[in-house]
This record gives sequence, C-alpha cells and structure tokens, in this order.
Amino acid sequence: MPVRYRHLVVVAALAFLAGGLSGCGTINEKLADGMADYVPQWLGGLPADAPPRPGTAKYDEFMKERERKRLEPAVRDDATNPTTSSSGLSAVH
Repeated sequence: MPVRYRHLVVVAALAFLAGGLSGCGTINEKLADGMADYVPQWLGGLPADAPPRPGTAKYDEFMKERERKRLEPAVRDDATNPTTSSSGLSAVH
C-alpha cells in the first residue's frame, strides 16, 4: 500500500507544479503588454520609429498622417537615379 500512496503524492505534486507554471504564463503575458514600452531599444525593446499602440490618441494622429502621405503625389528626384546621371556614363549590362 505505501507504493500507491507515494504515486498519488507524486502525481499531485506534478499537477500542482503544472498548474503553477501555467498561471505564471498568463501573468507574464499581461505584464509584458505594459512593460514592453519601458524596455530600452539596446535591451531588445521597441525601436524609436515604431508606431504607437492602437487605441491611443497618438495612434489616430499617426494613421491620419500616414493616410495624408499616401494620398500625396509622388515626388521624383532624377538626381538620385544612377542611369540618368550627368556623368555621361551609362549602366553596364
């Protein structure tokens, strides 16, 4: 009989540890959402040019500016095109 009791204790301990580990996963998920904004870029945080989070006022402004830029006509700069440079050299094919 003591062998069955030992098995029951081991199974109960493993179930307790598994439940505790799964609880940590959900807590860390909720903490990560808020803490990610405060991690510096050199430590793996968001880059400086990352867009704001959806649902904020800054996000709405960002999307309006993005839409405004999308509707603007494209500006062509021929000086940056290497095939039409004024050096007289053309691309080698």
